[in-house]
Amino acid sequence: MNDLILGLAADYGVPLLFIVTFLSCLALPVPSSLLMLASGGFAAAGDLSLAAVTAAAFCGAVLGDNTGYWVARRLGARMDRWLMAKPKRAALRSKSAQFMDKWGGSAVFFSRWLVSPLGPHINYVSGLARFHWPRFALWSMSGELVWVALYVGLGYVFADNMTAIASISGNLSGFLAAGVLATGLGLWLVKSSKARARRRAGDAAPNVADENPRQA
Repeated sequence: MNDLILGLAADYGVPLLFIVTFLSCLALPVPSSLLMLASGGFAAAGDLSLAAVTAAAFCGAVLGDNTGYWVARRLGARMDRWLMAKPKRAALRSKSAQFMDKWGGSAVFFSRWLVSPLGPHINYVSGLARFHWPRFALWSMSGELVWVALYVGLGYVFADNMTAIASISGNLSGFLAAGVLATGLGLWLVKSSKARARRRAGDAAPNVADENPRQA
């Protein structure tokens, strides 16, 4: 499969990248991340323009996001029935709704790259909920910029190790999520440690004052 994607990227380049990123944002099972990696690698080799690759991936993704949003918003209940018709779609729809309820507009941003399996369904849920479209579009563009920069950039930087990078591309979102969680946990531990130190210092202060009373 990886060899096939690399061959397609070499033959069809930028137009294919635009189409694939567009379709991926409508929940179609296409290898958009792998194709971005490959296109970044070909840009590093001088076979494709880095600017064209980045623009095609970004525009395709943003157009796909907004298409999903407006299709769901226009179809309403019919779209919701379609999402709920299959257990897998229903589960993703439920998780996406919960994610939106918890994080609001930032859920759109994070689902572009950090929890990308939810991305297309966040688009649909946002449309069904009639989430304010300008806010949706802004969060979408911000998130897609991160997604595209990440994958195209990795392909560009590690062009000489494309096969190895391609082999882990499917787990990259998981690695990112783990990294963010680890960073968050580390910051929480540091903050908690500082808070405990301040409390201990506050408790010790009266004792010191008692042992060394101010002379009249």
